[in-house]
Amino acid sequence: MRTIRGSTRVRILGWVLTPVLVVLVISWVAAWSLLINRLDERIDTELLGEVSELQLTAEQGVDQRSGAPFTDVRSLLEQHIDRSIPDPNETMFVMIDGQVEYRSTDDPPARIDLDPALLAEVGSVRDVTLGNLQTAAGDVRWVAVPVEAAGTQGVFVVGIFADLEGSGLADVMGRFAAIGLGALVLAAGLGWFVSGRVLSPLRHMRRTAQQISETDFSLRIPVQDAQGDEVAQLARTFNDMLERLEGAFAAQRAFIDDAGHELRTPLTIVQGHLELLEDDPVQREQTLALVLDELARMNRIVHDLQTLTKANQPDFVRAEPCDLDALLDEILVKASALGDRRWELVSTVAHVEVDRQRITQAMLQLADNAVRHTRAGMPIIIGGRIRGDEVELWVGDSGPGIPADQREAVTERFRRGLDSEGAGLGLALVTAIAQAHHGRLQIGDSALGGAEMRLLLPAVVGSLVPR
Repeated sequence: MRTIRGSTRVRILGWVLTPVLVVLVISWVAAWSLLINRLDERIDTELLGEVSELQLTAEQGVDQRSGAPFTDVRSLLEQHIDRSIPDPNETMFVMIDGQVEYRSTDDPPARIDLDPALLAEVGSVRDVTLGNLQTAAGDVRWVAVPVEAAGTQGVFVVGIFADLEGSGLADVMGRFAAIGLGALVLAAGLGWFVSGRVLSPLRHMRRTAQQISETDFSLRIPVQDAQGDEVAQLARTFNDMLERLEGAFAAQRAFIDDAGHELRTPLTIVQGHLELLEDDPVQREQTLALVLDELARMNRIVHDLQTLTKANQPDFVRAEPCDLDALLDEILVKASALGDRRWELVSTVAHVEVDRQRITQAMLQLADNAVRHTRAGMPIIIGGRIRGDEVELWVGDSGPGIPADQREAVTERFRRGLDSEGAGLGLALVTAIAQAHHGRLQIGDSALGGAEMRLLLPAVVGSLVPR
């Protein structure tokens, strides 16, 4: 059973969306860090700006209320804090000799001027100092400016609630995260739809493979003509494979049916005669001769079937350079033993690259056919030549010939020609040998008036692989 974990569609989405999610997270973290740093820099700039304002007031040295110079630290810090208007999320206070004397009129989220740890720390500063303080309202960034005159020591402290300042930033980043999440969900939806369309031929392929039975290979995967991607090409290849399988199984069924039919007859004959076998020596000798003849015919049928089966194997033919004229001389000598005929040879001196044994087997089969269709003393021609880019090998006889409407049928397995001798495998073997050489068998009319069987093979054969 298919599970979600094993779904190709889910795995594709996972591989696509995972890096997108990683990029979104990294972008969000980088943006957050950048904005936080900018916020910290802005807060520090504001705090240092307060320091600059205090320094400017001290440099002017004039009490704006009386117009007289400042006489002590207390009056300087008191006037400065009175004139300062805190920004939102900002608070100020003044310490004189370690005690809080003044604070701004704002209502801060947390009273940092009441924090003992902060008071102890800022009360002992000797230079402008920046620091952080954790309060109930979050982190506070503060600056302490020491002021000393006439033996009096004062400290001006400004604090900014950094977390509250960044609350708007958090809202922006939250919206950014929501938008990114929404975009990821949208991308996942689109990816799910697109991957479903892309993988549709694969699903059809799986269903088709599940529905194919041992006897029905007619199902095909629907592929649109406009589709040209790899998946569509795979579907077309799968359909082509089904075409070949359907043809192969059809041929196999026909082959088995024909073979069973051909072998059933001699088996029936042998069985029938053995059942009727008597003690009469003459009858026993006749029956034995008939049985041996039928068994020899069965042996020939089985041998031919084995040869046809091997024709689909890559090593069925083993090509080697050979002399065409010498090869045909050998074939003529062997063919002359098949019957008392007037054998003639027409050949040319040429070098070809063929399997000598398979070509000899094919030509002798053609010669045997010619003998069976002629009478003693009638002429039979065996010939060969190079014509263009083909090697032509032929056997022509002076027999009755083969009608044009039967020439294609006689090359099929278990199909006989004008007579009923043999099992009908001879020309099928010749055709298989020709095809193994990337050639073909051509049947026509002989110059002698009978049939001419012609092998047409490539003049140069490279890697011979049966088609």
